[in-house]
Amino acid sequence: MITITKQQARQFILAKQGLIGEYRFDGKDGAYDYVCQAGCIQYDPVDVCGKNAELTLQSRVKGFKKSMLWDLLYEDRKLVDYADKELSIWPVKDWPYFSSYRERSLELGATFEGLEELKEKAIEFIKENGPVCSDTLPIEGEIFWHSSMHWSGNWDKKSQAARSVLEQLYTDGVLVIHHKRGSRKYYDLAEKYIPKSILNKQNPCKNEDEFTTWRVLRRIGAVGLLWDKNSTAFLGLYINAETRKRILSELEKKKKICSVMVEGFKIPFYYRAEDDDLMKAVISGEADIKERMSFIAPLDPLMWDKSLVFALFDFKYSWEIYTPQSKRKYGYYTLPILLGDKFVGRIEAIPDRKTGVLHVKGLWWEDDVRVTKKLNFAIDKTLKKFAKFNECKSVNYNDIF
Repeated sequence: MITITKQQARQFILAKQGLIGEYRFDGKDGAYDYVCQAGCIQYDPVDVCGKNAELTLQSRVKGFKKSMLWDLLYEDRKLVDYADKELSIWPVKDWPYFSSYRERSLELGATFEGLEELKEKAIEFIKENGPVCSDTLPIEGEIFWHSSMHWSGNWDKKSQAARSVLEQLYTDGVLVIHHKRGSRKYYDLAEKYIPKSILNKQNPCKNEDEFTTWRVLRRIGAVGLLWDKNSTAFLGLYINAETRKRILSELEKKKKICSVMVEGFKIPFYYRAEDDDLMKAVISGEADIKERMSFIAPLDPLMWDKSLVFALFDFKYSWEIYTPQSKRKYGYYTLPILLGDKFVGRIEAIPDRKTGVLHVKGLWWEDDVRVTKKLNFAIDKTLKKFAKFNECKSVNYNDIF
């Protein structure tokens, strides 16, 4: 087993993710290609300076616009909103793999008295009237129900009947999200938007273990390099150490993944076998590692395992959106700043969409970072691009000076 340095590990991860060197992903096609590579990107409805999925794409897709993700989801229908790593966005071509999700949802839904009748009523209304949200579906009252999207929780929770029925049908795979207006979701029949060749395709996984193995391989590809350790990058897979080790061993025996040691660590790291040429290029010094600066999303695949980020990048990040203001060290929606193969700081930049001004509310450099003209030029250039991404024409630094 080969051994690489921490810097090489960082460079490999960033090169794989398209966050170092020349842009590998370009435009709407590039956005789709990246989601396919990552398997899924996390969705979060909070929009301070772009939603999490949009922020994930803007950092690595050249010329990315928010409308591109909207088109891929709701016009081209090449992507779909559904569960994976929490609420996620992933390629519709992967729909057959999640058959067991939908089957379990159907089973759990059948345990709620009266729910089947309400589901039939909702489907008939949608067939006649088209996309609906919980406010426009004429089902009133409350029912005892809990979303099966996360397969856990209090199963006798009382909730709005219309919303509960729509979410159940969505988790069942009968409905998909037609579009979103802010955080409000509008649903329509899946059969109208997902091709029959995909909708009716048999599950490629013969059992739940194969599905879990497929997802482990996908998460390794999303991060690039993952260690044989309990990792939040595996969130939602519900695997213990014994199962994880067995799956990693089987994937390596089947030559789906390769292992490598990193200096200073006693456990192996794994990457997809298809990325072996990239690993060799990094080791030989032939990989494109041209320095560039990016603002990274809080739930970006790069940040899925914060312990791994701290171990390899020496960067400790906490998303403080749910931290009381008095206890925040930085800002409400602070983004890590990546430069080359290092995190050099974090920034809070808030657009005023009425005036078209991007306001820099906070800029915090890491203790070992020396602020030079070159660094100031890089941050200014990146902020101008970020302003354009947020449909702003100028940047205001007054809040930090």
